[in-house]
Amino acid sequence: MNLVKTKSLTKIAFKTLGCKLNFTETEQIAKKFRLDAYQRVDPNEIADIYVFNTCSVTENADKKFKNLVSKANKLNKNAFIAVIGCYAQLKTSEISKIEGVDLVLGASEKFNLDLFINNRNEKNISKTYSCSIESFKKFNSSFSDTNSSRTRSFLKIQDGCDYKCTYCTIPLARGQSRSDSIENVVKNVKKIVSKGFKEIVLTGINLGDFGNLNGKLKEKNNGLIDLLNELENIAGVKRYRISSIEPNLLSDEIIEFVFHSKKFLPHFHIPLQSGSDQVLRDMKRRYNSTFYLNLISKIKKVMPNASIGVDVIVGFPTETYDKFLDTYNFLNNLDVSYFHVFKYSDREHTFSFDIINKVSEKDKITRSQVLRDLSLKKKSTFYKDNINKPHNILWESENKKGYIHGFTSNYIKVRQFWDPLLVNSIQKKYLSGIDNDGYARID
Repeated sequence: MNLVKTKSLTKIAFKTLGCKLNFTETEQIAKKFRLDAYQRVDPNEIADIYVFNTCSVTENADKKFKNLVSKANKLNKNAFIAVIGCYAQLKTSEISKIEGVDLVLGASEKFNLDLFINNRNEKNISKTYSCSIESFKKFNSSFSDTNSSRTRSFLKIQDGCDYKCTYCTIPLARGQSRSDSIENVVKNVKKIVSKGFKEIVLTGINLGDFGNLNGKLKEKNNGLIDLLNELENIAGVKRYRISSIEPNLLSDEIIEFVFHSKKFLPHFHIPLQSGSDQVLRDMKRRYNSTFYLNLISKIKKVMPNASIGVDVIVGFPTETYDKFLDTYNFLNNLDVSYFHVFKYSDREHTFSFDIINKVSEKDKITRSQVLRDLSLKKKSTFYKDNINKPHNILWESENKKGYIHGFTSNYIKVRQFWDPLLVNSIQKKYLSGIDNDGYARID
């Protein structure tokens, strides 16, 4: 008998830190690794290659990345470790000195990771590759469509940011604002639909700035509202969500469009960052609390059932206790559904880094917890307001401890006992209450 020896596959693991945009890019990069040569495994397993797509928005993200590298070294001391993403662009040299790191790719090369990995044993391959972010204007399209545990696809339509918020490193890590073309976004949506996804989430760094093509100024009929109108008419798509969008770019036209749309969901995530007008000025945000309040009122007037999420930063260097109270009181009286609370982190090469007086870590922790508690109250109130009302629920495909989870159109998380027949289906049900873990129940 002749035995044919099969070639063993190289095990490769991907781990994403940070935002959904990073997630879409990881998935796009992972698709380039041929299935006849590579086997994708969980990052908690032993692998031959570990790829870390990094975030550098907060100090905590940096620490988490370093812990992951240490863990990978323990799992396999001979593993090849590659680092990409925002932290890799900002701290290329620093990362290259971390024990076990073999390759660091900045913004211009991360989408060529497969080429570097395939040639990793070549002597002429350098350890680090980065670029001047000011000169980088290319838009790389990406979307997630390979993770079997999800029924939603995240589609990147915009990248970079031209804003100069005093605390933010994103323009330094990702460069200037640039977008995909409407034509290519439409093509990608059709590809996603062909894979059976029921919901698509539009993602970007400054989503409302859609229309800048590789650094060029917006052209007529090429803005976000024009894209939304095109996407509305694509057959097969059941639901779209718009991810985080700057308040000054969420126009009345977009709000009215979502209200009348049959596919775009009544769910908005709108960064606030502070309820103090002075802190907003110090942050160089492009609105004040009155503008933000009026914006929320407009949305709720036409869509009372809309879910509205808020980003808020505590502990900015000029945030005194009284200014924090301004934020608390503003949020307490605001008709929103939940918060994402972030502790301010000093980031090099930002304006706020040089402010002498800082809020103590202890105060940042306390303020963060106060707002997180308030967020839970807001979420509970919003959920209770939706009890005994009909909702369309898209069920996810993962069995979590005997439960199946899903999201209503207005982003209420629902669960019931596991039923495989519900996976990736949209079911109209009445919410009957809230369970002890904070999930909505159905009849």
